[in-house]
Amino acid sequence: MNRRAFLRAGCCGGLASISPHAFADDPWQVPPRFSRPDAASDEGGLWALMDRQETRLRRSPFNLDAPELRAYVQGIVCQLAREHCPDVRVYLMRVPNFNANMAPNGMMQVWSGLLLRMDNEAQLAAVLGHEIGHYMERHSLEGLRAAKSSSAIGQFMGLFGVVGLVGQFGLVAGTFSYSRDHERDADRIGAQLMHEAGYDVSEASKVWTNLSLELRANPDASAPNPLFASHPGREEREATLAELAARYKGGETRETLWQQKTAPFIRGWLADEIKRGRPEQSIALLTRVATRSSGAADYLYARGEVYRLRAGEGDLDLALTDFGKAIALGSEPPETHRALGMIYRARKRGADARASFERYLQLAPQAPDALMIRSYIEELSA
Repeated sequence: MNRRAFLRAGCCGGLASISPHAFADDPWQVPPRFSRPDAASDEGGLWALMDRQETRLRRSPFNLDAPELRAYVQGIVCQLAREHCPDVRVYLMRVPNFNANMAPNGMMQVWSGLLLRMDNEAQLAAVLGHEIGHYMERHSLEGLRAAKSSSAIGQFMGLFGVVGLVGQFGLVAGTFSYSRDHERDADRIGAQLMHEAGYDVSEASKVWTNLSLELRANPDASAPNPLFASHPGREEREATLAELAARYKGGETRETLWQQKTAPFIRGWLADEIKRGRPEQSIALLTRVATRSSGAADYLYARGEVYRLRAGEGDLDLALTDFGKAIALGSEPPETHRALGMIYRARKRGADARASFERYLQLAPQAPDALMIRSYIEELSA
């Protein structure tokens, strides 16, 4: 699968798989740590397969080179997983789609598209807690055991750790999605783990609401989504998440810390989101996150660039408005001026285009497209 098609893959996985239901009143206890199965057993063979997948994941070019951020997310996982912490290994992947998953051997991956969409640490804890709930109840292991053929096992393994198989994700998710009972358990367990770790459980429903907003913005939103094939509708999900939040009151969002930890990566993640090729979903996302307390100029630039690249009726005017707002806020990405120059050049506004391109090179003299931009400036100066 080529890079372009890869980036066009839609939002998927993680908390998108939540299917809240009424939950049992019986208290749930964290199980003891799991022992590695005997290598000669069927389960041991499956673990060996996952170990090989994890080696591939570790060497993947999409592995995010961010040790401090990885340690931070690992710390959140440890707060939730508690005595299982030593067995969980977090991998952050630079992939612009919404996804987090966890394999039975403790391998967890979190994609940057999910991180971009989180407003605070509590929302990430909601996703991670849900996945840890599946892990502690060994739901994915049940799925692996149910995969009788080697080809089915290979497809199911694609859910855990092989980013290159993202193009098959919808097919795999539709074939091997967790059962409704599994999702019910993971919701209940995730909420309990969140609460006991000191998080505001009400943030879990916001993650689902925000993701639904993006999915509904897609022109193909009426088409069935395999990721939701085995799950109830939005209303039931939100109602049960609200019920969980009412049971587990209080807690923190830790928004300020979250913004501090992710700030160095936002521009890179936004660049990937722009390239993802889902303009309607991206606009819905960027319209929402532009209301955050920091980084508004970056989000406005990104939304303007999505408008510019889509270039539908009225889009270029919307792009100009967003670029102007980003510049007015200050600390705008240098690419804001390059994008302005492109619009002005196309509209035969030579002086404005030249000024924008020159400003871009002032802010980013080592930009990879500097030679091309200088050629534009010479053309406009002739």
